[in-house]
Amino acid sequence: MTDPKNTTLHHHILAVKKGERVFENAFQSVSRMILEKEINKVTVNGKSTFDFTIFREGKKHAIGMYDEINSFVSFVKDASQGGSSKEMAFVLVGEPGNGKTFLVEYLCSLYRDFLSLPKNKKYTFRFTGLDRVGSYGSIKTIESQTYEDPMVLALNLCETRSETMQYLAKKFKVSDAILAQWNENYRPLGACSAYIWNDIRELTGGDVEEMLKCIEIVTVPLIESLGTITGKYPAKDKITSSAVDLLGEESIQRLLHISDTNNPYRFDLRRGALARVAGGGIHFSDEIYKNKKDLVQVYLGIIQNRTIEIDGYKWPIDTLIIATSNNSEFNRFLAEKEEAPIIDRCRICYVSHNTNYRQQHALTGYAIGNESKTTLTGDTMHQDPNLNYAASVAVVLTRLPRSEKLTPIETMKLAAGEVAGEKSLKTLSEVIDTLNQEPDITKRFGQKGLGQRNLGRTMQLMLESSETNEGRCMFAYDVFIALERVILDYVSDAPDRAKFLDDLKIAKGLYRERIMTEMFNAYMDEPLAIRKDVLNYVNMIIGIDAENLGVDRMWKYKNPQTGELIALKIDERYIDSVEAGLGLKIREQKDSFRTSIRKIYGQKISVNPDYDFMDNLELVKAVTDVRLKSDIAGAGSLIGALANRTNEENQKLYDRMIDTMLHKLGYCLTCAQKTIEYFCTQVDEN
Repeated sequence: MTDPKNTTLHHHILAVKKGERVFENAFQSVSRMILEKEINKVTVNGKSTFDFTIFREGKKHAIGMYDEINSFVSFVKDASQGGSSKEMAFVLVGEPGNGKTFLVEYLCSLYRDFLSLPKNKKYTFRFTGLDRVGSYGSIKTIESQTYEDPMVLALNLCETRSETMQYLAKKFKVSDAILAQWNENYRPLGACSAYIWNDIRELTGGDVEEMLKCIEIVTVPLIESLGTITGKYPAKDKITSSAVDLLGEESIQRLLHISDTNNPYRFDLRRGALARVAGGGIHFSDEIYKNKKDLVQVYLGIIQNRTIEIDGYKWPIDTLIIATSNNSEFNRFLAEKEEAPIIDRCRICYVSHNTNYRQQHALTGYAIGNESKTTLTGDTMHQDPNLNYAASVAVVLTRLPRSEKLTPIETMKLAAGEVAGEKSLKTLSEVIDTLNQEPDITKRFGQKGLGQRNLGRTMQLMLESSETNEGRCMFAYDVFIALERVILDYVSDAPDRAKFLDDLKIAKGLYRERIMTEMFNAYMDEPLAIRKDVLNYVNMIIGIDAENLGVDRMWKYKNPQTGELIALKIDERYIDSVEAGLGLKIREQKDSFRTSIRKIYGQKISVNPDYDFMDNLELVKAVTDVRLKSDIAGAGSLIGALANRTNEENQKLYDRMIDTMLHKLGYCLTCAQKTIEYFCTQVDEN
């Protein structure tokens, strides 16, 4: 049972004074929740930005969205410090399926968890003993309809503010500094609370101590399904939606009890979505501009004045308002010039798709699903180890706009923070800055492309195909077939469709190169065979000019990962072969390339000793080709050996490679055989 002393206003004021409970507005709470956690600095698309770790926690958390989260945090921080943001709503605008709603719902769940901690709990008050007043019928207790904080009542105890301040200073020995701090969050009581408090004042003859006996402090329920603290209002059609859904309406039930027709408690505010989040909560308006005009006008009043108004009665609310909208609805709304005041009251944040293919791996993981898949007959389904890579690269390429300065592959690699030949992050920054000057939002960087829902559809198409079910394996190449179907079925704009199909061809080429590497690793019977050879090349060009190089061309160096001393024979024929594969013919080209590799080595190894150059696709491809040619007299003959298994030796090679793929590289028999079959064809060769 709760100790009755703990439910008094007296106890609550003392707890706030000691710092055991908090009195802060919604913006201050959300801002404190985010900023109390660790903040890291990251570089995104060549620009330094902050990464708030609170958004990266949990099993299914937000991926990327650095600019959007930074905008939101600075918006909330400004509002918490009394800036202009406190009279605005934060609106996320973007293409469908890019994570707008997910981000808001994730924030709401974080906020509920934050408020469940004892120190952060939200409290409100209820009036008791109302049967003594006489005009409330059989209603004996009334809770604050807008979940007002008990401290709001404390700041409205007496008839005037100066009397209240004197009472608090004298009774609770509150310093002027603390009183000033509390006063910053002062707001008048809502219409019904003020009316009832006045009735109690008349009943007790204005004796504050007697009045306080009619007050009981209770915690605000944090039940998600009730819509308290965090509530969502989805846009409805024009007939069924009304201001009642937001504000509330007159309650016939209450009118049967209340004899005083002037009593504002006759309005049931909890019937609306806003009153339930009015005590320091978050109101989420999904697809705000889809609402009919008069409802958007209601939002205008709420956003600017932060009050619920019905028939001239006012209830001040303390709410963070976040909304979402898709591009087409937003543009339609903008076109109606008379709606300018509402846009003026919104902080618009354009949400782009994720353009980092490495981070897309996690998002693709969400689309595939974390539970192990089964076939229609109930057998366990295997996932090709290249499935995630193929899907991630394909969807990210569709989100990257074309540019004269960079090829799609260079853009993709730079956006993931990887090396793209001679091109630097500065080039990408320039491209992004130029694109972001476009008045048409959809032409900006990352604003157009296949979203997460399209990726989900792709996985569904793969899972329902008979081939996937019969083979009991989600084979990576099938992603491209399913994606092509999705592009043809769901992308209505002809130029977009053509671009996406082009991007799909590029993605197939990248998948082809990855398979070449995988085949070499399988042939060498070692999962990281190519990685070793790439690092050997890098170490050779670093050691080729070393002073302590003997006649035997042996060079000793310290391994940055383990710190041990390693001897390496510098093979100039191997170096020349790799550089020929890269198209470097003359001495100047070779020297320039070697210098750039040494420079990357110097920059990356100091930060990350495990850096392995595997993101440099051209280098990996050149090394793969050289090793395939030198070890097996050309990739062509390996293809020949694997395709023509009539003699015993070829069959042995095939069996050994299949065995390596099954036991060391994570393949199942279906995808191992299909991958070798794909390797033996000449399709998708760049």
